[in-house]
Amino acid sequence: MFFVTPAYAEEVPAGTATDAHAAPAAGEVHTETGVAEGEHARGPFPPFDSSTYASQLLWLAITFVIFYLLMQKVIAPRIGAILEQRHNRISQDVEEAGRLKSEADAAVATYEGELAAARAKANSIGTAARDAAKVKAEEDRRAVEASLTEKLKAAEARIADVKAKAFADVGAIAEETAAAVVEQLIGGSAAQSDVAAAVAAAKKEA
Repeated sequence: MFFVTPAYAEEVPAGTATDAHAAPAAGEVHTETGVAEGEHARGPFPPFDSSTYASQLLWLAITFVIFYLLMQKVIAPRIGAILEQRHNRISQDVEEAGRLKSEADAAVATYEGELAAARAKANSIGTAARDAAKVKAEEDRRAVEASLTEKLKAAEARIADVKAKAFADVGAIAEETAAAVVEQLIGGSAAQSDVAAAVAAAKKEA
């Protein structure tokens, strides 16, 4: 596709061929793409163009003001609200942790108090049980000793009775034996009173 400037179109007479192979007019230079020579002449990069400094500064000021208002009215309040909400939540969590710690400390103190009271009660119960056991053992010992004393006295009385009976039987047996011996020796019977006196004298000597 070829481009023809208006000036060139006016200079070309009517009926003249305008194709790409036609010879250009004197002093005119055309590229193969048909671009005019003036189109290649461009100015500097727009941000560095001194003629646009005023508009650039104006738009910079407008952008800064818009960004400042956006920060002040929208972004900053939202960030502040988020920070405040987090601060309040952290404060509530800290207060809740403090309350729970206080409750835990109170529960531990109550538990320790109850444990100390239970230990003291257990010690008092143990002491009372030991004292009662000692008293009971002492009473049982005294009862056993009294029973043994009674039994010993009864046994001694029975032994004395048995001994007395034994001595009485021994005396009778001795008198009978002595009478038999005298009768064998002298060939006659001795008086019962004499035999009894002799046996009594023998008991005294024994």
